[in-house]
Amino acid sequence: MSRICDMFLERETLTLSPHAFLTKNTRGREHPYTPCPNRTEFQRDRDRIIHAKAFRRLMHKTQVFFSPVEEHYRTRMTHTLEVSQIARIIARALRLNEDLAEAIALGHDIGHTPFGHAGEEAMRKCFDPNFSHFEQSLRVVDYLENDGEGLNLTYEVRDGILHHTGEHMASTLEGVIVKFADRIAYINHDIDDACRAGILSPADIPKPLLDTLGRGHSERINRMVSSVITASTDRDTIQMEPEIGQATMELRAYLYAHVYTNSSAKADDEKAKDMLVLIFNYFLKYPEQMPALFVRNIERDGLPRCVCDYVAGMTDRFAMDTYRDLFIPTGWRGCR
Repeated sequence: MSRICDMFLERETLTLSPHAFLTKNTRGREHPYTPCPNRTEFQRDRDRIIHAKAFRRLMHKTQVFFSPVEEHYRTRMTHTLEVSQIARIIARALRLNEDLAEAIALGHDIGHTPFGHAGEEAMRKCFDPNFSHFEQSLRVVDYLENDGEGLNLTYEVRDGILHHTGEHMASTLEGVIVKFADRIAYINHDIDDACRAGILSPADIPKPLLDTLGRGHSERINRMVSSVITASTDRDTIQMEPEIGQATMELRAYLYAHVYTNSSAKADDEKAKDMLVLIFNYFLKYPEQMPALFVRNIERDGLPRCVCDYVAGMTDRFAMDTYRDLFIPTGWRGCR
């Protein structure tokens, strides 16, 4: 009997766009493996990411608001799920490889630091000025997950994770879709959260941007997604229509000026950075107190790299608990 995955591969050949990356053309994995009879390689990557411990930790990592008590603010996990949903919609509409886009989207932030980009800046200060969450995400799936064995993902998923942000583009259109989906997701859900927090009012957003992109959350997402689909259909590139693309970048710049760098949401950024630097320096001095995986990797990767791996993998609340345990004295209760 033919394997189920063979049916999936044949379906891709028959139904996907000539511009899609077909799973059968993957450059494969670094380590030998036994193919799965029920899943294609990109479906398998998706499942490996979802079951990873680092993926589960995303539920307790900051998107914009530090360790929010109110449950409706986004976390790095809910951001990842929104990116995945948007990427799948675009890939499906363009007849590209939805499984590949989904796997990249689910893994794109898997190595993000605690406290969002404040944590990223802390690692640049105490470890390496060139530290980036996207390179750390690749390191997580290659070397840190699965007790140091890594997830052994395909080249195309790893490439998409590495190039989901910044100037460089992924080697597949599906990877480029995730770059657009990431931006569409965070621009819109960060507006939603900022309005919920009272930092912004919908009326604060410049009227020309509202006229172009829409006044409501759903309307803006739909208009941006539709623009990518319209501008990219039957093309070998992923892009937005010029007017929508320009307005999207202006809205992003507006958020940087009024939410990401100059608002009450960022009031504790310096505290978070200082806390992570103190934790980092503590484990530089006492590395034997880190979990066994990170101690074991010191000989191969060097002490600073392994301390960075440990601290960057912390959740917000675990970092705060660690700081409290290491640096905040507890009162002496004595004997009763």
